[in-house]
Amino acid sequence: MLAYFLGFLGGIALFLYGMQLMGDGLQKAAGSKLQGILEKMTGVLALGVLLGAVVTAVLQASGATTVMTVGLVNAGLLTLKQAFGIIMGANIGTTMTAQLIAFKLSDYITILIFVGFLIQLLAKRRRSKYLGQVMLGFGILMLGMDMMGKAVLPLRGYPGFVDFISSFSDNPVLGVAIGIVMTVLIQSSSATIGILIAMAGQGLIPLEGAIPVLLGDNIGTCITAILASLRANVTAKRVGLAHVMFNVIGSIIFVTFMSLFVKLVLAISPEGDIARQIANAHTAFNVINTLLFMPFANYFIRFIEKLLPDKGEIISRRPIYLDKAMLKTPSIAMSLAVKEVVRMGNLARKNIGMALESIGQFDESKVKYVLEHEPVVDALETDITCYLTEMSESQMSEDLSTRHTGLLHACNDIERIGDHAETLAKKSRTIFEDEVNFSDEAKAELKHLSDLVMDASGKALEALEKNDKNIAAEAITLCRQVKAYQKEVRKNHIVRLNEKRCEPMAGFVMLELLINMKRVSDHSKNISQIVQGTF
Repeated sequence: MLAYFLGFLGGIALFLYGMQLMGDGLQKAAGSKLQGILEKMTGVLALGVLLGAVVTAVLQASGATTVMTVGLVNAGLLTLKQAFGIIMGANIGTTMTAQLIAFKLSDYITILIFVGFLIQLLAKRRRSKYLGQVMLGFGILMLGMDMMGKAVLPLRGYPGFVDFISSFSDNPVLGVAIGIVMTVLIQSSSATIGILIAMAGQGLIPLEGAIPVLLGDNIGTCITAILASLRANVTAKRVGLAHVMFNVIGSIIFVTFMSLFVKLVLAISPEGDIARQIANAHTAFNVINTLLFMPFANYFIRFIEKLLPDKGEIISRRPIYLDKAMLKTPSIAMSLAVKEVVRMGNLARKNIGMALESIGQFDESKVKYVLEHEPVVDALETDITCYLTEMSESQMSEDLSTRHTGLLHACNDIERIGDHAETLAKKSRTIFEDEVNFSDEAKAELKHLSDLVMDASGKALEALEKNDKNIAAEAITLCRQVKAYQKEVRKNHIVRLNEKRCEPMAGFVMLELLINMKRVSDHSKNISQIVQGTF
């Protein structure tokens, strides 16, 4: 009995390894454009479903698509509705594996493995090697299936096991629960389907008993989205919740109408071919469930938003003011660009404020906020620069041209402020973790310098927004105060070090903080000089 059990585990291991090989090969053969394809999503739900299905079929793992989607939502590149379309498509795409393994290819396993290995070994072109890897992976996957089938064969002689499996037909809720547990433990819905097909092939489970397990498998696979969204923003968490609710509601509907669904599967599948029936049931469930949800997608999204209300802000990584249609009218395009640059500046300045507050009193949530939103500043800098570059192709007056050049420089300065916010946030975490202690005098000086830095950056952005030289002059004055006070703090700090009133470790950290805070002020001064036309 132990030998059969070990053979079953070995079969699962080969199945998973083969699926990984196959998925990696397909992904490499398709190139590294999959995430780019998802990023270019439009608001058309059907297109999202199609892309989700195609990308998952290529990756051979709905979990990978889900994690990628959660990441894009967390970065502000996809809306919840777009992500929901991709998730529904991913559920359809993942059924491709079940369709492949339902083919009776037991007699060709060794040939597939040999030919795949030979192509991978001898092929000179990279894409040919990847296709060889796909064939090799599929052969190993099928070998694992064959091993699982042979390992479960003796179970037909155990009445208790047969009765337990048969109970799924009469108690579908138990079957659903078993499917959820199996998929959560194995972390692969395709592997669960593979086990089902292997058991059904040995006559251990009928179609009526396999379908509830299959439904539970679809719910269990949601664990990937849940885990991926745990440390993400609220919209990304909603993606995980939408994935769960989509499959739970769908499973309830199909369990309710189980007899009708079984008749449908039998009608579209070859008679007596249980493997094909299970594969078709898997595909039919996800296709029909998607078709049922699509007309009500907007209502479903609102339902998810009510279940998981937003307790904070969601910052879009994409520009909200830039309009390429306005590029033909440079004056309007310039106004839009200024608004977007100021928005970017306010985001960077908020990050600086969060980082400086965390230095005074460590707060992990503030550090996390800065680290999550610094990439938003970087992304906006790229988009704004591209917009301004396109704008340069238009005829502009001398004043507009000067303003245009200044905005490009301001954009770069703001991006650098964002970088310093990230550095300061990480430094605050280091201070906390290494238990670096500052004297009360040092804390008071850092607080005053922080206030000056925030005032200077705020005035600089106000001057940029209003294109006001007087406000710019005020900002420059504040920047000079930052520079002078920073020098004073540095001198005081050296005195404290010499008098051993300050720990050496705190001394080094203080110097790094002063450098970063001064550089934030320097970039604020640059922005102010841009407004004055002296950059």
